[in-house]
Amino acid sequence: MKIVIAGAGAVGGHLAKLLSRENHDITLIDDDPTSLRSLENSYDLSVLEGSATSLTILRNAGVDEADLFVGVTKNESQNLNACILAHELGAKKTVARIDSEDLMEHENRALLAKLGVEKLIYPELLAAEEIAQSIRQSWVRQWIDFNGGKLLVLAVKVRDNAPIVNKRLMDLKGSQNYRIVTIKREEETIIPGGHTEILAGDVVYFITTPDYIDDVRKQAGKKLYTVKDMIVMGGGKIAVKTVQELNGVNIKMFEKDEKKVRKLVEQEIGNALVLQGDATDIELLKEENIDDADAFVALTDNSEANILACLAARRHGVQKIVAEVENVDYIPLAERMDIGVIINKMEIAATYIYRLSLSSDIRKVKRMSYADAEIVELTAKEGSKITKGFVKDLNLPMNMFIGGVIRNGESFIVNGMSEIFAGDKVVVFCLKSSIKRLSELFN
Repeated sequence: MKIVIAGAGAVGGHLAKLLSRENHDITLIDDDPTSLRSLENSYDLSVLEGSATSLTILRNAGVDEADLFVGVTKNESQNLNACILAHELGAKKTVARIDSEDLMEHENRALLAKLGVEKLIYPELLAAEEIAQSIRQSWVRQWIDFNGGKLLVLAVKVRDNAPIVNKRLMDLKGSQNYRIVTIKREEETIIPGGHTEILAGDVVYFITTPDYIDDVRKQAGKKLYTVKDMIVMGGGKIAVKTVQELNGVNIKMFEKDEKKVRKLVEQEIGNALVLQGDATDIELLKEENIDDADAFVALTDNSEANILACLAARRHGVQKIVAEVENVDYIPLAERMDIGVIINKMEIAATYIYRLSLSSDIRKVKRMSYADAEIVELTAKEGSKITKGFVKDLNLPMNMFIGGVIRNGESFIVNGMSEIFAGDKVVVFCLKSSIKRLSELFN
C-alpha cells in the first residue's frame, strides 16, 4: 500500500512507526527538516521537506497513486486543505486530524466528505471516551466490547491476592466462562498457552460474555465499586470532554489559569465544580477532601506534573488513577510506578488511523492500551483454513490466539474443541507484527 503522511509530529511519527514494519510504501511530508531526518533514519520511509498544501510537494510525493493520505500536522486547516487537494489529485482514501468539535457534527462531516475528506480524527475526543469508559468500569484498566456488548475483553492488573496468581492457565477453574488471551508483563507482551503462569503485577486480558463479568472480577481479585466523587486536574479539551461524558459523577476540576477558569465556569460543563488552583498542591487537595475521592484524573499538558500528582493521590488512598502522559519516554516509568490508566492521545489517534491501512477482510481492530498486540475481528470464508477442523488442530502461530466467535448474533468463548464455520465473526488476538498473516487463515 502506498501511504502519504503530512505531519512528522507525535501522531505522524507514531503512525510511521506502526506502518513501517509492514512493508508499506510510505512518504512523510513536513516543513521541519529535523523531525524528518530523525524519522528517516529510524524507519523505512521516504521524506519530503515542504508544505502539505503545496501541489508540487503533493505531486512529488506521488499522491495521485496513494491508497491512503493522512493529514496530521498541528494545523487543522492545513490538514483539511491537504486532504482536499490529495483527493483531487487521486488519493483513494483521506483522513484529517482536527481540533474543532463542531466539525464532528453530522452535517459538517458530510460536507467535508463531499469535498474529499473521508475521515476525521479528533484525538482529544478519542482520549476522553477512553478515560470515561475506564471510570465507568472502575476495576478494569480497559473495557472493549464486540457484538453490541455480547462479547467483552477486559484488561485487569492482578495483585498478590488474585486467585489466578501463580497458577497456570490450564489449572484455572471456571475458565470455560472466560479465557485469558494476552498478558502484559513489564515490557513484554505474551500470547499465552496452557503452561503460561500468571504473576502478580501482570496486566491480564480476559475475554468473556456479560453473564460472567463477575467471575472475571473475582478471579482477578478486584472489588466492585462505583466512582461517585472525582477530582480532575487540568481544564483543557480532554478534561472538558471527559466531564461531559460522565453523567452522575460529582467532579471537582482544578485549573491554575484564571482566564481558563472563567471560561470553564461560563461553559457550565456537566457536573463539574470548577476551582482555580494547582492540584499538585497537597494541602489544597486535603482541603477539598481528596481522601473521599474515588478517582483522580490528571490531564494537564505537563506529563511530569500529572505523574507526580497521581502518585500523591495514590498515597491518599484514591482507588482509580488516570494520567495523561504525552511524553512517550515517561510511559514505561509511569507503568512501573503503578499509576493506573495511562492516556496518550497521540498514540490513540495514530493507532486509529493505522487501522485504515489494514486489509478490507478485517472487520474491526481494537487497540490494546497495555500490550503490544491487537484484537482483530474477521469473517471466516467458505473453504478457508480456519474452518478446517477443531481449533486445537489448526496449528495457529505461537503469537496468535482465537478468543471468541459471533455466530448468528450470539457470542461464545472459544476453546480447543471449538470449530469455526464459514460466516462466523472471529475475534483473534495477535502481536502487531503478525496481523498481516491473518488473511492466510481466513481467505
